[in-house]
Parts: sequence; C-alpha cells; structure tokens
Amino acid sequence: MAYELPDLPYDYTALEPHISKSTLEFHHDKHHAGYVNKFNAAVKGTDFDSQPIEVVITSIVDNPEQSGLFNNAAQAWNHTFYWESMKPDGGGKPSGELAKKIDADFGSYDQFAEAFKSAGAAQFGSGWAWLVLDGGTLKVTKTLNAVNPLTHNQVPLLTMDVWEHAYYLDYQNQRPEYISTFLNELMNWDFAAQNLAAA
Repeated sequence: MAYELPDLPYDYTALEPHISKSTLEFHHDKHHAGYVNKFNAAVKGTDFDSQPIEVVITSIVDNPEQSGLFNNAAQAWNHTFYWESMKPDGGGKPSGELAKKIDADFGSYDQFAEAFKSAGAAQFGSGWAWLVLDGGTLKVTKTLNAVNPLTHNQVPLLTMDVWEHAYYLDYQNQRPEYISTFLNELMNWDFAAQNLAAA
C-alpha cells in the first residue's frame, strides 16, 4: 500500500508573491517526492507496507535502528500536512470556536502569534513549528528535523516548515520575515479549525 505523493491543494503560483512557484516546485516535486519515494521503497515487502503511515511513524519513533525509515515517513507526512496549513489569501486572525479557544488557552491571538513566531525562529537548524491540541489545551511546540506531534500523543492542527528549503529561495537567511509572512498571509485557519473540530 504505497503512500502517494499528494498534489498541492493549490496551483504552483497561488501563494505568490509570498512563496514562489520555484520554491513550491523544488519543495514539493523534489524534497517531498524524495521522502515519499524513499519511504515506499523502504517498506515494500515488509510488515509496514500495509499499515497507515501514521502507525509506522508512531511505532518506530523510539527505535534507533529504524531512524532512516522514521525520517522519511515523518517527513512525507509532515509535508502533506504543511501544504494544507497554507492557502492563498490566508493568514490574519481565526474566527469561531478556534478563535475562542486561542483566546482561552493563550490569552489572546497576539500572544499565540508571538509564541508561534518564537517557536519557528528559535528552532535551531531544521524543524517545524506547530499549533497542537495537547490534553484538551492548545499549545505551540517546535520539533527538530522530522519529529512531529504524533510522536508525543498530541493532535496537530497546523504546521510551519522551518527547514531552509521551505523559504531560502524567497527569503534567503531571513527566517523571521518568512515566519511573519506565514502568519499574516498564508496560514490556513480553516484547516486548523477542521482539525480542532475532528479532535
């Protein structure tokens, strides 16, 4: 049961000028596809071949002998989640139940935004910033390399990729500018609200 590389949920030019066509082509068609292909090759003919990728991720996270498989599985999943975490004309403040929950758990949207910016900027090297539901409470977390909230029994609602290949063609070394743009122009609050409702 191969894990399929999903199409982007929007056109390659849909996030311009914030994220360029070149970045999406490079990031989706090369990086993401590479993780998917390596994952599928690694599990072919094994017991993992018939299992959902989420099960593979959570079952091998603590096994150092499976670190290569974990990295490709988690990165394949993380990127699929990341594409959905953005949308054209996104960003700004959420509404509805999600907005109420953010106010309740963070104090205000602005306090959430500062925590999210800090998580992305303070992640040394490669990794991810996440909005998660943890035991009924919204939290901002950051993870290193391929690690994701599934491995911590948290429900991911939204993520931002802070590996350099996510932003370097467009922002060079200005990760904080990319993070601000993500929050203000790209963040898909509808996707986060759906994930919260499903949880």
